Amino acid sequence: MTQGVCGILLASGSGSRFGSNKLLHPLAPDGIPIAVHAARHLIEAIPGSIAVVRSANSHLARLLRAEGLRIAVCRDAVNGMGHTLAAGVRASAGAGGWVVALADMPGILPQTIGRVADALRGGATLVAPRYQGQRGHPVGLARRFKGDLLLLQGDAGARAIVAANQDGISLIDVNDPGVTKDIDTPGDLPGQ
Repeated sequence: MTQGVCGILLASGSGSRFGSNKLLHPLAPDGIPIAVHAARHLIEAIPGSIAVVRSANSHLARLLRAEGLRIAVCRDAVNGMGHTLAAGVRASAGAGGWVVALADMPGILPQTIGRVADALRGGATLVAPRYQGQRGHPVGLARRFKGDLLLLQGDAGARAIVAANQDGISLIDVNDPGVTKDIDTPGDLPGQ
């Protein structure tokens, strides 16, 4: 039985460019970790979403579980984002589509995530928000891409799927600069 759209929060990165576990780094002014902000926005837009982490017993997994996300573990996350995304799709294999969010993008508004999910529910096969002409995240993928998603490896995530289907992508114009802002280094933190 096919279920509705599932949100997947990719939260298994190492944060090597950040110099520490960036997903646990607090954001000013509230001090809430980066990944928790991203999780709250995703779960508000798509209840029942999952987070893919490196270890079910980690501090990050506990924080994300406390926010209401289901937890999927990707034991080979060290091999790249493709493995992580494939693990998330495996953990939600009955979904009718997926909205893939990144835990290092805490500024994406729940309304934007909801619009991507609604476009999938409305029949779009590939969806992304666009802010001031720049395509951003999260990306929505219909169930027809399940086989391709399950085969992902390496660090490119769904980039190859998006590139191969440029003609079929539905872009949603949003007034949400968060769709283009990820946090890779301490200099990327708001207010830096």
